Amino acid sequence: MIAAADSPAGGASDARVVATGARVAGVPRTHDGFPDGGALVVLTVPRPVAAQLAGASTTSRLAVTLC
Repeated sequence: MIAAADSPAGGASDARVVATGARVAGVPRTHDGFPDGGALVVLTVPRPVAAQLAGASTTSRLAVTLC
C-alpha cells in the first residue's frame, strides 16, 4: 500500500510505502458516483498497520500495487 499526499497536476509528491504483504480480503462491487475513480479494497493487516493506513488516509491518497 502506497500513500501519496495530494498534489496539483504535475506537482511533486512524496510517495511512501505504508504496508507490505497485505492480504486482499475483498473487493466490494463498484458503484457509480465515484468521479475520481475511488474504490474500496478490504485488506487484512495487523492492527498497528491498520492504524498507520487509517492515519495515512487522512492526508494522502492510497494506492494498492500488486507484484
